[in-house]
Parts: sequence; structure tokens; C-alpha cells
Amino acid sequence: MFTQSQSQERIICLNGPIDDTVSASVVAQLLWLESDNPDKAITMYIDSPGGSVTAGLSIYDTMTYIRSPVSTVCLGQAASMGSLLLAGGERGKRYALPHSSVMIHQPLGGTQGPASDILIYANQIQRTREQVNEIYRHHLNAALGEERYSLRDVEELMERDKYLTAQEAREMGIVDEILTRRVKKEDAEKKKEEGA
Repeated sequence: MFTQSQSQERIICLNGPIDDTVSASVVAQLLWLESDNPDKAITMYIDSPGGSVTAGLSIYDTMTYIRSPVSTVCLGQAASMGSLLLAGGERGKRYALPHSSVMIHQPLGGTQGPASDILIYANQIQRTREQVNEIYRHHLNAALGEERYSLRDVEELMERDKYLTAQEAREMGIVDEILTRRVKKEDAEKKKEEGA
């Protein structure tokens, strides 16, 4: 599942396309880390071109279900479902490295068969699109501290592939901060003590 070092540091690496196998692994890691210490934060590093919407929503739902706060960090790319998971991290703890990129768009899908089956699938993809748009709207507005984005605004943003730099993702509210250097544990502890 993951190395002892990753377990001790409470790190999950989500690399590559998101499918049912990757989702099952990430969900298991989230649940295990929460059971180990529900009040301690988990950091999820994301470098993904996206993938299955249902597999990604399974990860997202688990992130929001568990008590442990989940910090997200984009390195490389967080595209499609990867960007939704990035945005779904704990408010104030969603990061991107300076040269990473984020891509958002509406859910994709395709089917074939009788017209009645195609209509059923089209209705399902529309429901999924509405769910995804609402998730983005919630996280973008929460990050900005105001209702800047209506559901219609998000629908327009998601209409086509939209590529964002780390800075643009921060301005939009997908991430909270751009990281340039990892903070030493001693510095983080000192900063924590000063703030307390």
C-alpha cells in the first residue's frame, strides 16, 4: 500500500490516471491514516491527468468524510478529476508548486447503443456535471470568502478545457498558496509556538 516513511509522515501520493484501482488504494490509505490518528493531518501529493469521475468522487467523498484534515499539493499537473481533488483539500491547506498546472473542464463520457440507452446515459452525465460544478463552486467560494462564483459562472468556466498556471489557480481559489520551498520541521514548530 505505502511505505513506512509515507505512513509516518502521513503522505499519500496520487500519481497518474485516476481509475478504480488507484481510487481503492487512495481510499484505503485515507481510512487507515485516519484510524491511526484521526486528529493528525494527511498530505496528498497530486500529479494526475485526471480519469474516472466515479473513482475520483470516491476519493473526494472519503477526503470530506474522514476527521483527519487532508492537505493537497499539486506537483506537475492536476487536471480534470485531479483538479477537483486538489480544490477539495482542507481550506487554507491547498498548495501548488510554482511550475505546476491545473486544468478544469466538464466531465467527459461516451456511450453507444439504442437511443433509449443513450438518453439514460446523457441524463446521468448531466447529473454528474451538476454535482462536479457544485463541488467546485463550494470550494472556490469558500477559499475566496465570498460568493463570487454562481453555478452558472462555474458552468461557463468548465465548458471547455481551461488550463491554469499555479498563480491563476490561486487567484481562482483552487489553491490557497504557491509553495517554493519546503519548510523545515523546526521552523514550522517554532512558527506554531509563536502563533499559540
